[in-house]
Amino acid sequence: MSELIKSIRERDPAKPTFAEVLFAYNGFHAVVLHRVNNFVWNLGLRALARFFANITRMFTGVEIHPEATIGKNLFIDHGTGVVIGQTAVIGDNVTIYHGVTLGGVGRTGGVNGKRHPTVESGAIIGAGSQLLGDITIGEGAKIGANSVVTTDIPAHATAIGIPARVVGGDDKARAYGMPSREEMADLVTTMDCLIREMGKIKKELNLNDEKDCVTPCDSLKKDAAE
Repeated sequence: MSELIKSIRERDPAKPTFAEVLFAYNGFHAVVLHRVNNFVWNLGLRALARFFANITRMFTGVEIHPEATIGKNLFIDHGTGVVIGQTAVIGDNVTIYHGVTLGGVGRTGGVNGKRHPTVESGAIIGAGSQLLGDITIGEGAKIGANSVVTTDIPAHATAIGIPARVVGGDDKARAYGMPSREEMADLVTTMDCLIREMGKIKKELNLNDEKDCVTPCDSLKKDAAE
């Protein structure tokens, strides 16, 4: 327990005291109580473990299935709204922000198959992100806030968007799982180039007149009028 508190104090920019983490961090409480719930689950007392997990959810706002595998020093910052599914596997020193879901997409692996994500050591999962299915988030990877991830993300990569795409590497990534300004600048530059190229293509095809250019919004307006 003291090792976990020390880890949280080192990683939290707020630099909380030992007592703050012990008494006021619901993410810390959720992880500690999960250890108990997981122990009860492994004893074969599944209904009792689920009952304790439900009490933990009501107390902390964090829902962790008692069978989920969690490594050392998981830091759930703020915590509220986090959901970690039954077959999820989380490595050491992972950071998860509020509103994150490690969810499943059905029983694709069979009745007892793995259907939730694996988050490898040192990864950072940004607030509101949805990680769905039997996917792997590589060691040290960063997932940007509100991203939806349904495919594997390589180690030490930064991924953002819906669906999430890799936009950079660990050398530029920052806290909270968000890409750096350099990565966002690269992304904006790429989009600007695409828009310019589309303009050139339209010009070559003589689609510069308004009557020849029908935007998605125009189509929606037409459909609504009909």
